[in-house]
Amino acid sequence: MKIRSYWINKVENEWKQRSIIWLSGVRRSGKTVLCQSLDNIEYFDCELPRVRRQMDDPEAFLDGLRGQRIVLDEVHRLANPSELLKIAADHFKDAKVIATGSSTLQASAKFRDTLTGRKREVWLTPMIGIDLSDFGNTDLRHRLLHGGLPPFFLSERSPERDFQEWVDSYWAKDIQELFRLEKHFAFERFLELIFSNSGNIFEATRFAAPCEISRTTVSNYLNVLEKTFVAHIIRPFSKRRATEIIAAPKVYAFDTGFVCYYRGWQELRDEDLGYLWEHYVLNEIQSHAQGEQVFYWRDKRGHEIDFVRVKQGQSPTAIECKWSASNNIEVRNLQAFRKIYPGGDNFIVAQDVDRSFSQMRGGLKLHFVSLTDLIKNI
Repeated sequence: MKIRSYWINKVENEWKQRSIIWLSGVRRSGKTVLCQSLDNIEYFDCELPRVRRQMDDPEAFLDGLRGQRIVLDEVHRLANPSELLKIAADHFKDAKVIATGSSTLQASAKFRDTLTGRKREVWLTPMIGIDLSDFGNTDLRHRLLHGGLPPFFLSERSPERDFQEWVDSYWAKDIQELFRLEKHFAFERFLELIFSNSGNIFEATRFAAPCEISRTTVSNYLNVLEKTFVAHIIRPFSKRRATEIIAAPKVYAFDTGFVCYYRGWQELRDEDLGYLWEHYVLNEIQSHAQGEQVFYWRDKRGHEIDFVRVKQGQSPTAIECKWSASNNIEVRNLQAFRKIYPGGDNFIVAQDVDRSFSQMRGGLKLHFVSLTDLIKNI
């Protein structure tokens, strides 16, 4: 069993804050294995009928587990999962409970109570840099091509068939159970278009005709993808100036492996690496930000900043993703951004930076950093 040290430490730290943890993440992201690798746990698979029957009387079930560390895997399969978790939070605080699901807590109609103030949330993203070290394979090209779902990453052969099997399972077990959508073909076509156009500005009209659905349905489908962590909506940062893009979001697929699959890439060319690196950087930021917003910036003249992070009371941080720091770094985008938003750090994050350094270019101070150092500084 591969031990994912970053995530184990995160769960243990969150348990110090609350007795209930909601562990979410896409199917096959490793939630079950992560839970089973925790020390001294009592594991319950809620997909099994015999396990669900044990929880028909939540108080009796929890009373027999006082002081224990309890895993409730796929807890949404229970008839009333929020009731059990609420009772645990209010009356069995000496028990530590971690419940898993493939979507946000708010996505399931079964959760009539979202346990506000009673829980901590951990979003298990596809594999990050620390995970690669824990798994003993730091080959970044392999990670970009195979993706960050552990079974796919560990596969020596191309996991091409596994990607389609994952999509079929996602439709059957997540979409049908949580949202009960009807148009299988339209939804899968929408998913394909989102993944193959990942990282671009989203325009609903571009998806309606090829999927044979209305703009309202397009918005609904995108909302479903976001709630199940399969697509990430990155909204524009702006002060609503006439020169800025203020409404159109960018949409990213959750994993580089699926981007490669839907683009038909079985091998990576040099020109593909920067595009996939941008996705990988976003995944790393999100794994540490855990729900805090990440923005992008663009003006109507085409100047664009990959990612923008904002801390209250501080100037926005600009992040540009480059596969190599030796590439010709164009500063016009940063100059346009800083003309409107002066101050703040300008980070160039590149995979070949081992030791961070700074340079003055075009009147701006640029910080060239590794991904690890970027996370430390934002």
